This record gives sequence, structure tokens and C-alpha cells, in this order.
Amino acid sequence: MATALIVLAAGQGTRMNSDLPKVLHELGGVPLFAHALASGQTLEPERTVLVVGHGAEAVAKAAHEIDPDIAIADQTEQLGTGHAVAQARLALEGFEGDVFVLYGDTPFIRAETLEAMEIAREEGNAVVVLGFEAEDPGRYGRLVMKGHDLTRIVEFKDATEDELDITLCNSGVICVDSTVLFDLLDAVSNENASGEYYLTDIVEIARSRGLSATAVTCPEDETLGINSRAELADAEALFQDMARGEALENGVTLVAPETVFFAFDTVIGRDVVIEPNVIFGPGVTVETGARIRAFSHLEGTHVGGEAVVGPYARLRPGAELDAGAKVGNFVEIKNAQVGHGAKVNHLTYIGDATIGEGANIGAGTVTCNYNGFEKFHTEIGANAFIGSDTMLVAPVTVGAGAITGSGSVITRDVPADALALGRAQQVVKDGAAPRLFELYKRNKENRKKGE
Repeated sequence: MATALIVLAAGQGTRMNSDLPKVLHELGGVPLFAHALASGQTLEPERTVLVVGHGAEAVAKAAHEIDPDIAIADQTEQLGTGHAVAQARLALEGFEGDVFVLYGDTPFIRAETLEAMEIAREEGNAVVVLGFEAEDPGRYGRLVMKGHDLTRIVEFKDATEDELDITLCNSGVICVDSTVLFDLLDAVSNENASGEYYLTDIVEIARSRGLSATAVTCPEDETLGINSRAELADAEALFQDMARGEALENGVTLVAPETVFFAFDTVIGRDVVIEPNVIFGPGVTVETGARIRAFSHLEGTHVGGEAVVGPYARLRPGAELDAGAKVGNFVEIKNAQVGHGAKVNHLTYIGDATIGEGANIGAGTVTCNYNGFEKFHTEIGANAFIGSDTMLVAPVTVGAGAITGSGSVITRDVPADALALGRAQQVVKDGAAPRLFELYKRNKENRKKGE
């Protein structure tokens, strides 16, 4: 059966106390709604529609960065979940199959849960709702069941005392036969305590038309919604616990798991060792056998097998470390490739550069890649030796096997196997130091008198 995905992301999220739309707050280094999109993509939907509202332009921009083909539907007035889903009608015109409705602020719905809902649809139920047994039902909507049949969903504000005793609650996630979804929505009214068009009302309407409905259940944690900064912090803690557990299960060594932070898309190979206080931003892959030493920060980076990073290293977007490369303490790499077995061990900035296999970059080296207007590239050949405190003024090439002397400023290309020295001539004046110190002292005293 073909599937389509609708993700609701129109709410303002007033409890976040933020100018940023709620779904753009980050969880695991990506916007909240990206998690719902990723869960839904496991269904391989033919169409995906994001319903936006508050901050629509910013949300749509972020969505297209994730999925250029995503359709955007604008809910200019927030009149309830039923009204929000109805905005996707045009984008789904002509589609036949199952429609899944997810929520941009509900990030933990698992692929297995959506598959269970899909199976329930295949068994002939026109409407399938995701429910959970709540430890504290609170203000959740209640699922009214009769055996395996879902008869209706009642919102908290409209529930009777008996209905409030029900602990099976509504997550909001729903799967509906596309041929009936919008017909059912057309019959939804706003005659309720909130004056809104509830998506949940389609269950009772479907039943009145002789269509079947049922509920699939999942653990309560899976349905966690984000409505405040405190809930976002709780969700981040849950996400990190899950990511750490998955890493350990997959053969990664975490020396101090509680101090390591992963992003949503972090990929770590087997037998990688991650020392304490390491942070992974989005877009990081670390291959088998690498070691990430303490207090390092990686983002938009690929680390090859057996490579060593850190401690106190920063790898920025575009950093590519080949197998066996070493990037040491207080080194920053940006948009640069470090070749197999190359070493950049101390106090160095490498930006917009290619470092050849086996090259050795001395402490204090800087690729001077930016002139205030444009970025330029530095090329360092295989087995080159860059002396400590070398300034490489790009664009510049240092050939294979070449050497630069310590303290050099390299402004011209260095041929292979050559030695390049770019220092100013040293001048020594015997006995001048005491006279200079005395001059400094008098000047300092004169300044104090002048004050």
C-alpha cells in the first residue's frame, strides 16, 4: 500500500517563551520536526507534507534544507488539528493509499510503531490511532474502546467523569485511508469546549458511517511531546541516553558515557573509543578503530579508521581525516583533508587545505586562508615537513617531501623535496638589553607622573 506523510508543525509554542517557532528548537542538533520526518521516512512515503503556521517561512526553509522535495501547506489560522490536516488536501490531491499524521513536536515515535499501525490498516481498519497507557492521564484525550474497536476519542475538556477514569490515552498520531480522510474532515465541527476542529472527531464520524477504527499502543515515553524548555531538556536527556545505549550496544567504548553528547545523525563504527567530554555536532561519521580523545568537538566531519583526534581538538564542517591520521591538542581543522597517517599534533589551524599522506605539521602552523574577502586553498604534499610556527599564506603549495623552516612565512610555492626559509634576518646587539630595560622603566615612571 502506498503511503503519504503529514507532519503538523504550525504551532507557536507559547510555553517555550521564545521568538523561535517551537519546531525549530533543536533536539540532538537538529530541529524538532526533523525527528518526526525521519520516523515517517521509514515508511517510504510517496508524498510528504509539512503543515506550517507560526514562523512559516523559517520552518519551510529548514524543511527544504532537510528534504528539497517536501510539500509545504500553510495553516494561516490555528483552528485545531483537524483544520491543520485539512490544509494538506491540495498537496495530496490524487493520492491513493494510507495517510499518516505525525507531529513536529513529538520526536520519539519509532519506525516499529508506525509499521504496527500500517499492519492494522492492512487488516481492514479505515482509521488507526496510536494510544498509550498513561501513568497520569492528566489532560490527555481518552480512547474509548469496545474490545478491539475504537468507538471514539474524547478530549479532556469534553470528557465525563467516567471517561476521565480511562487510562488509555491519545498520542495524536493517526493513520487513515486517504480515500476517506478528507471526507471525514469535512464532517468535523467545532462545537466543543475549545471551539476547534479536532482531528480526533473523525473516529466517531467514521464509526457512524460503518467504517472500522482501532488503536495500536506504544510505551508512553515514545509519545513524549515538547511544549516547554523543561520538556525540551528532558527530551534531550532521553535522546542522549538512547544514543549512548545504542553506541555501546554497537561496540563503541564510551569511557564516561554520561559526558558524551551525540547528534541525531552521528555514525560511529565498531571499536571506536570515545573519551570523556566529547561533543558530536550534526554530520559526523567515525570509522572503525578510531579514537576520539577527551574534550574534543566534531561537526560535519569524517574520521577514518584508526585515526586519533584530540584531546581538545575541534573538527569543523568539511574536515576529512583519512585512516591513521592524527589531530592533536588544540588543533582546529576546517574544510580540509588530512591524508593517511599525516600528523597535525599541536596548536595549529588548518583551513581550506589538503595535507598529503604522511605529512607532519609542526606546532603553531596556520594556513592563512582568508584575506577578508575570499578563501584560498593550501596544498601540502605527501611526507612534507612543516616546521613549527609556519605561516602558509594561501594560495600556496608545498610539494611532496619538502621542508619549511620553523618560523617561516611561506608566500610562494615550494617545490618537492625543497627547503623553504622565510624568516627575517636576525640582528644581535651586544649589551643592549639592560639599556632597553632602563628605557622602558623610565617611560613607565614618566607615564605615572603624568597621570
